[in-house]
Amino acid sequence: MAETTDNTTNYWLLKAEPDSRVVKGKDVKFSVEDFEAAKTSPWEGVRNYEARNLIKEMKVGEKAIFYHSNCKIPGIAAFAEVSKEAYPDHTAWDSSHPYYDPKTKQDDPKWFMVDLTFGSRTQHFVPLALLRFIADSPSVSPPAGLEYLGDDGVAAIKGMDLVTRGRLSVQRVSEAAWTAVQKLANTGGWDELDLSPKKKTPAKKAAAATERAPRAAKSKAKAKKRKAKGSDDEDEDDDYESDEEVISKTTSSRRKRKAEDYEELPATTRRANRRKTED
Repeated sequence: MAETTDNTTNYWLLKAEPDSRVVKGKDVKFSVEDFEAAKTSPWEGVRNYEARNLIKEMKVGEKAIFYHSNCKIPGIAAFAEVSKEAYPDHTAWDSSHPYYDPKTKQDDPKWFMVDLTFGSRTQHFVPLALLRFIADSPSVSPPAGLEYLGDDGVAAIKGMDLVTRGRLSVQRVSEAAWTAVQKLANTGGWDELDLSPKKKTPAKKAAAATERAPRAAKSKAKAKKRKAKGSDDEDEDDDYESDEEVISKTTSSRRKRKAEDYEELPATTRRANRRKTED
């Protein structure tokens, strides 16, 4: 029987923080300028199981989107390529490293990283606000000025994990979404668009809450099960926003989120919350 080979090419999105943030005395900043200067960099520090599993799927030569996260204007800043496949992330064993994990062992590594090589900066920075604007549009047709995307490009953006799940730091990207993002990065054309988030009507808020309820219940059940087992995987979902966190944001008076978790909120809301915290 002939051996079959999977020739599927995957595309990826990986997030990094462009602004200084000191953890355990070390700055975890890694901007597009840093990446371009480094040329090739290990992608260490992934401490989420789902993101780790995606890291382990990456193959040399596959393309990646470099995304600025946890900053004033999050968005797509560059393109890159996988240059070394998954290998143990040694920073997990370094007690002085910001992402040290005392639960992992060198002879039985839990966390992995790949090497990424810088490709090119985007000709036009593609802000998250633009992708959300396209994704939230009730129309399947491109907005004015972005007709070059076509209906397929709009559909691909609407399906991106970046706009449907948000905070996961390593994400799979469909080929159609990769093509759409490249078109946006190369062409631009959204300067005249109002990208400010639109407020949901009470009816839409209620519908969204109803839609999320089963997922929230499932998430709560999983947390209860982990607790009952005494599992060491309690941080499994730390890298993306849980359903309970999403619901809590609809009643923000009940809970204040930390500044580093504000990426998916509108800039005006982040500024207002920072002022309240400082006060």
